[in-house]
Amino acid sequence: MTLQPHILVVDDHAEIRQSVTRYLEKNGMQATAAGNTVEMDAKLARESIDLIVLDIMMPGEDGLSACARLRQENCTTPILMLTALGEDDERITGLDTGADDYLAKPFNPRELLARIKAILRRSSSALPPHGGELAGKRALFAGVTFDHDAGHVIREDGDTITLTTAEAKLLTVFLERPRAVISRDDLLELSTGRVAGPLDRTIDNQVSRLRRKIEPDVLRPRIISTVRNGGYCLNCDVEFEA
Repeated sequence: MTLQPHILVVDDHAEIRQSVTRYLEKNGMQATAAGNTVEMDAKLARESIDLIVLDIMMPGEDGLSACARLRQENCTTPILMLTALGEDDERITGLDTGADDYLAKPFNPRELLARIKAILRRSSSALPPHGGELAGKRALFAGVTFDHDAGHVIREDGDTITLTTAEAKLLTVFLERPRAVISRDDLLELSTGRVAGPLDRTIDNQVSRLRRKIEPDVLRPRIISTVRNGGYCLNCDVEFEA
């Protein structure tokens, strides 16, 4: 990352693009605007970008599809999604497709700046916030094998199930802390680096999705247990192998 972070603002509303880029530039950042994902791709191809602010609702390719595509193309540039207020499903899907954080419109520019700085701090850290112990290894737990680098699990029945980025990050947090009760707030911060807001259900939804992929019986989960007034717990031992 450069001394002056370069932020790409992708939004089809010209007024939002202009106001956000001006605000970021006034606060010591380099900012470039794009009105759609076609312009975004062109700017990513020829410029060094440290973070993308990506609106979800745009004509043509929307932000969710663009985020998923970028991650499939192995683009590791951090992405902050802009969502409509109250669109919880879109926020969760954005995190599942590889976004680093989200912010609901309308937003306070100071909060946007704070979110951007927090993501940049995490992305420039020498050590990754998760997965250090699992990198290059496989984890064996409760009859399930998790291949960290491949991003998939092999269940007891032999089925190979691909995890989303968010699911893999969440499972990694559990595997590095077997049998420990982890609060919802801690799970969110450890897996995404984000602080939970009021009535934030992100972790509950992600745990439910992860359970559908690893539990033999989703209605009676035995691998990831719910601890009343505590959070969640990986209720088994873990072995690691290269």
